[in-house]
Amino acid sequence: MALLLGRLHFGSLLPSRSTRPLVPAVCWGVRHAASTTQQQQQRKSKYGPMKDDDRIFTNLYGRHDWRLKGALSRGDWYKTKEILLKGHEWILQEVKSSGLRGRGGAGFPTGMKWGFMNKPPDGRPKYLVVNADEGEPGTCKDREIIRHDPHKLIEGCLVAGRSMGARSAYIYIRGEFYNEACNLQVAIREAYEKGLIGQNSCGSGYDFDVFVHRGAGAYICGEETALIESLEGKQGKPRLKPPFPADVGLFGCPTTVANVETVAVAPTICRRGGTWFASFGRERNSGTKLFNISGHVNNPCTVEEEMSISMRELIERHAGGVRGGWDNLLAIIPGGSSTPILPKSVCETVMMDFDALVEVNSALGTAALIVMDKSTDVIRAIARLIEFYKHESCGQCTPCREGMGWMNKMMWRFVEGHARVDEIDMLWEITKQIEGHTICALGDGAAWPVQVGTAEAVCAIGITALVQCGGRPLNTGV
Repeated sequence: MALLLGRLHFGSLLPSRSTRPLVPAVCWGVRHAASTTQQQQQRKSKYGPMKDDDRIFTNLYGRHDWRLKGALSRGDWYKTKEILLKGHEWILQEVKSSGLRGRGGAGFPTGMKWGFMNKPPDGRPKYLVVNADEGEPGTCKDREIIRHDPHKLIEGCLVAGRSMGARSAYIYIRGEFYNEACNLQVAIREAYEKGLIGQNSCGSGYDFDVFVHRGAGAYICGEETALIESLEGKQGKPRLKPPFPADVGLFGCPTTVANVETVAVAPTICRRGGTWFASFGRERNSGTKLFNISGHVNNPCTVEEEMSISMRELIERHAGGVRGGWDNLLAIIPGGSSTPILPKSVCETVMMDFDALVEVNSALGTAALIVMDKSTDVIRAIARLIEFYKHESCGQCTPCREGMGWMNKMMWRFVEGHARVDEIDMLWEITKQIEGHTICALGDGAAWPVQVGTAEAVCAIGITALVQCGGRPLNTGV
């Protein structure tokens, strides 16, 4: 008990970032646009809303034709040949100057990551793997791209592949996305028939193939090395690193694993310029971003907005506000279920970008906001998330395999009102034994919401109320 009471200040109960940060607080090596663009970003004090002319994903809601004819009318595949002929160094330079960071959650500088592939050839082919295994609760942005704008992704694969000298791309799509996979396969066939990919892609002399691989429903295959294992026909379990995929990846060859959104924006960056993309958002948080807004809002949606827009403006402008008004807000999960929950007091002013959310001890993640109003039982919500993580644990690491079961049982004891007061400390200790002690970040992603959620509950309603449920009396074990 003393362990918890000694940490009752909300800030001190937040998970430590010293072991393995979900999103780096400082992004090393991000090369920004020209100094004029940096000055523009520094002068900006308000971010968003975006103009329609600046949006990259112009068919996000499926109002137009998703096939090749419709894609061409929206500007896809425009001067792609010229982009390819400018060479991999030029493409990398544009991506670096754009300040683009990975849109799958980690936020690593994209230009730097793709540049790791440009090493002296050693006879092995290079591969691009696109992670479309979108399975995190609350996240559905990549699904919209594949369903309504598949040609943007295919063109992005071609441009990204050219930047790293890859011979082909494998799009690993979640098995449950049946219709999306069908649309994607049709779009790939159209691109082959028009000579946009395959032998002599776009008439550039560059040969590039695109393949679709359907997963089988395992959330853990969203981790890049588990995804590679699954592509190779093995069990989807994460690999120890090093070696990293850029050295030994798919089929033992140099491989880059990239998110759907990250790849899909590359052609537009090359066409409109890295400085244009860098003009949106704050320094080190450049560009546009797809945001999912779900939960207790009047209009759940997926929307493209400028990075660094305030969380409150994003919700009120695009999702119709919180159900019952902003004063009815309890908390928000800002970046998918694996990111720590934020109380209303923080949500008032925080910006939706990598660095701003790290400063308040959370993370942008996939930018999937899950809004909870005051009718929400936060402990029950966290218990349900832990049940998901327990089910999806691959079982390779003992702390995760055993710890998830313990956390799941204890969280449901709190929900049902059967918990003891000293179990709060025990739950905290279990999360600390999981955090930073697993091969992949699934363990961390499950531990952090429990740490922050229980801390918030204690601060908001007290220890006694935390171990009660539905008016049941406190079970002290006496």
